[in-house]
Amino acid sequence: MADKKQVPLRLNEALYNELAGWAEDDFRSINGQIEYLLSECVKQRRKNGGYVGKEIDKPLDIDIK
Repeated sequence: MADKKQVPLRLNEALYNELAGWAEDDFRSINGQIEYLLSECVKQRRKNGGYVGKEIDKPLDIDIK
């Protein structure tokens, strides 16, 4: 298995809770879910030369403030 880098990450509680629920639905740990999502974003960027979606900067439907 490849070496992994540790990256400290601070998340808003509401965003954390959303990710935790999503991770549970996908049978992953929070860390695994974040790594999966980041990997998918990188794959998409390599494939299209752009970001995952054109509306990536659009505000979320959840209150993460």
